Amino acid sequence: MEHKLLNLDYFVFAIYFVIVAGYGYYIYNRKKKALADTKDFFLAEGSLTWWAIGASLIASNISAEQFIGMSGSGFKMGLAISTYEWMAAATLLVVAIFFLPIYLKNKIYTMPQFLLQRYDSRVSTVMAVFWLLLYVFVNLTSILYLGALAVSTISGFSFTACMIGLAVFAVIITLGGMKVIGFTDVIQVFFLILGGLATTYLALNLVSQNVGNGGDSYSINGMMDGLGLLRQKAPEHFHMIFDKSNPNYMELPGLAVLIGGMWIVNLNYWGCNQYITQRALGADLKTARKGLLFAGFLKLLMPIIVVLPGIATYVLWKNGMFQEEMQGMVDGVKVVKPDHAYPILLNLLPAGLKGLSFAALTAAIVASLAGKANSIATIFTLDIYKHFFKKEASEQDQVKVGRIAIIVACIIAAIVAPALKSLDQGFQFIQEYTGFISPGVFAIFILGFFWKRTTANAALVGAALAIPLSVWLKFQFTALPFINRMGWVFLIIVAVMAVISLLDPRSKDNPKALRIDGSMFRLDTAFTIGAILICGILAALYTVFW
Repeated sequence: MEHKLLNLDYFVFAIYFVIVAGYGYYIYNRKKKALADTKDFFLAEGSLTWWAIGASLIASNISAEQFIGMSGSGFKMGLAISTYEWMAAATLLVVAIFFLPIYLKNKIYTMPQFLLQRYDSRVSTVMAVFWLLLYVFVNLTSILYLGALAVSTISGFSFTACMIGLAVFAVIITLGGMKVIGFTDVIQVFFLILGGLATTYLALNLVSQNVGNGGDSYSINGMMDGLGLLRQKAPEHFHMIFDKSNPNYMELPGLAVLIGGMWIVNLNYWGCNQYITQRALGADLKTARKGLLFAGFLKLLMPIIVVLPGIATYVLWKNGMFQEEMQGMVDGVKVVKPDHAYPILLNLLPAGLKGLSFAALTAAIVASLAGKANSIATIFTLDIYKHFFKKEASEQDQVKVGRIAIIVACIIAAIVAPALKSLDQGFQFIQEYTGFISPGVFAIFILGFFWKRTTANAALVGAALAIPLSVWLKFQFTALPFINRMGWVFLIIVAVMAVISLLDPRSKDNPKALRIDGSMFRLDTAFTIGAILICGILAALYTVFW
């Protein structure tokens, strides 16, 4: 198996690079205001269309953690890992209907700003620090590590060179601000989907040729035959809901993926996460809702691109292929490494298609790095630097500090990333360690939105409880799946916050409470039809693959 790109691959990749860089430079020059306007630099206020918002959401969300990590989880546990994608489609509807009107009506630009406005500076500062640590040391670092691992495996270049190259590419795009990120993400999504579908097409044809009775040529019939063989040869990989006897129950505990902790994972990520909500906060409500609806439809497509290749690799591996390639060393012992599944497939692509899929993977990684770095810069500049270091900072100062924060964050991530080499499934690592903070964040947000009596003291206690409570439950109840643990932490924090708020007599007339108007949540006909369609497709998918 060749771990290198051929001349045609380099040519295809060069076309991708020139298109993305050239279009980004065009957008950057067309809107010079981004040089000095913080709202334009951090939010692209009023500039992103619904399709740009939807594409940017997906481009920022789908990264190496999906292509590599989720494909690896598909190898290990099958289609069930798709619940993160399909439940996200439903979650995007909830965020569009209930969360966005509150943010936009109250002119919220960052998540810590919401906490400051609804609670006080103590809560916003604590959470800003939490988010910065999480974004830099878990999210940015893991994306860079998984991305460099994949690019290195495919291209043959060293891990370090790939890591530095990805970081530099992301920094270049990010320095142009959210407008450049948002519009270049449309191109990134095009390459991401096109290259991802090419890899799935190859994987299913390989199954047809090596497991079934297919010929040597690639075809639509071979792809459909391969899909049928997956269900025939690995039926255990096509169940969405696990029972307790399943060895993967700890990662995806039964009905909790439908009615339990998975909602906390998704609502926190899509509704209370600067990295994601930032894309919609600069638009009007109708445009933002259309963008989230578009992203919801794209989410339904993602398992075809990132999960099916992992299942296909599993079937091929069971049939005797990739025995050496799927092995890795952990503490001096050879073990099967699920995260090797996707890079192995890319190395089998013919010249040209390999370059296209390589471009798709790079697009996903760079878009995610750029979006995460921009969010880090936004929170640090608007909620730390301007609040504590220079309250009268000019627009130019803030943009300058934001750019410095981007560079520093990427350098830190590049230094820390090599320490993640012992990971088995990168996607599950990200989910679990993000879950140490997300139940507390979501409890603070949801009570702040919809319960007027929630006090700042209650929110501060909720923020302080999240990590120690999660750590205690993790080690005290080792048989408790982390998704269920998140559910329990959320319920405990909500109960504690409710008690503290009710004991405070001032909470009865809380001046910080949001004024909610039912008219804020009215939907137009087009959005309603789209939302019903997504819900119907989800119901059908879970019925078929239960």
